[in-house]
Amino acid sequence: MRLKLYRATGMAEAMRRVREELGVDALILSTRRVADGVEVTAGLEPAEAPPPPALADPARMQALGWHAVPAAIARKLQAGPLPFALSVALRFERLALAVGAAPLLLVGPPGAGKTLTCARLATRLVMSGVMPMVITADGRRAGATEQLAAFTRLLGINLLVASQPASLARALARRQDGAPVLIDGPGTDAFDRVQRDEMAALAAACGAGMALVLPAGLDAAESAELAEAHAQSGARLLVATRLDTARRLGGVLAAAGAGLALAEAGIGAGAADGLTPMTPELLADRLIQCPVRLEPPK
Repeated sequence: MRLKLYRATGMAEAMRRVREELGVDALILSTRRVADGVEVTAGLEPAEAPPPPALADPARMQALGWHAVPAAIARKLQAGPLPFALSVALRFERLALAVGAAPLLLVGPPGAGKTLTCARLATRLVMSGVMPMVITADGRRAGATEQLAAFTRLLGINLLVASQPASLARALARRQDGAPVLIDGPGTDAFDRVQRDEMAALAAACGAGMALVLPAGLDAAESAELAEAHAQSGARLLVATRLDTARRLGGVLAAAGAGLALAEAGIGAGAADGLTPMTPELLADRLIQCPVRLEPPK
């Protein structure tokens, strides 16, 4: 303990000096009157030393580097249980697919897996006993409607087609009993302002939440820029497809680090079991798996 003796003409003056020099946490140990005033003995407990910083796990940092995880995110993941570190560094949320929830609009670049993701989510709902309303808003890609219709026929669902805000609003008027609504959006160039505004208009027409569908394995910087651009049009969630085939997952973490919450992961080819909720545990497991090294050609 740090001790100091103060002499002053009065108690008020002594206390003022104690607070100025030792702070409000100082302890008054004794006081006594002296010939020219008062004498105060005060003490201050030393501040507890901060805990030593957690040491980085070299093997983990090597794995994160191999996955090309952005440095700013990797620093947040360097120590402690990896699932916990991921849950602190990134956001994880479930898709709102309950009865009465706002419609879900799936957006993303062409070929990202939006239609298959829509079919998988519809399959999940049907298998749980809930019949969703499925709408395709993709009027650009040849065969897009037929592809999704093939899935919905197997599920016993009528596929609605509505590629404009007005027709989408009319389609939503047919919603019954608050059924979950899945909307397969067209492939979009998020860096094209017109296309970005079209996506925002579709979402506004029906009050839909927007989830970006993005394949794993993309360049981290590219993924982050795509996530930021789609976030400008209203995307708040991320569905990462092809997690089973991508070798490097830095792009997934970069997109999440750009502000999107990780919601779903594509883990297989099946419609019934090829999509699963993204969790810190699942992502941690994929990150720390030993990379498979390709054998050099003979």
